[in-house]
Amino acid sequence: MMGDDAPFSLEPVVLLDEVFPGHTNALDTLFGGRLMSIMDTAAGMCASKFAHREFVTVSVDALKFRRPAFQGDVIRTTARVVWTSPRTAGIHVTSCRLSRSEWVGEEICSGFFFMVAVDESMKPVNIPQFVPETEEEKEMWGRAAAAREAMG
Repeated sequence: MMGDDAPFSLEPVVLLDEVFPGHTNALDTLFGGRLMSIMDTAAGMCASKFAHREFVTVSVDALKFRRPAFQGDVIRTTARVVWTSPRTAGIHVTSCRLSRSEWVGEEICSGFFFMVAVDESMKPVNIPQFVPETEEEKEMWGRAAAAREAMG
């Protein structure tokens, strides 16, 4: 899909973060709010890379925290645009914990972040549209659309 309204990038954004002592709760596991902040940051960067616009978060799918991450772990967060409407990008974000001894990703949380493109006066603006082509892309589009609809 090329042309003036084509996305600037379909590549995912990958962030690496370390779980420091100040990021943990009383059980020495990563604080959920900290992880949500990391995921939201990755989603915003991904949306901007996709559309070359500023974005604000409008809604977040119910995030499921599957397993904890511990102090010293590395968190790898991957964000990819999987759905669009005229002014909104739906980004699927997955965070994995990696222990320093193995560097194998173990998923800890995933969900959809919906971001609206805005101009300097915070007015919504149009963005390029994502067109799912592969079966996997079509499935993720459907999941994102369902999540968005469930939010009202």
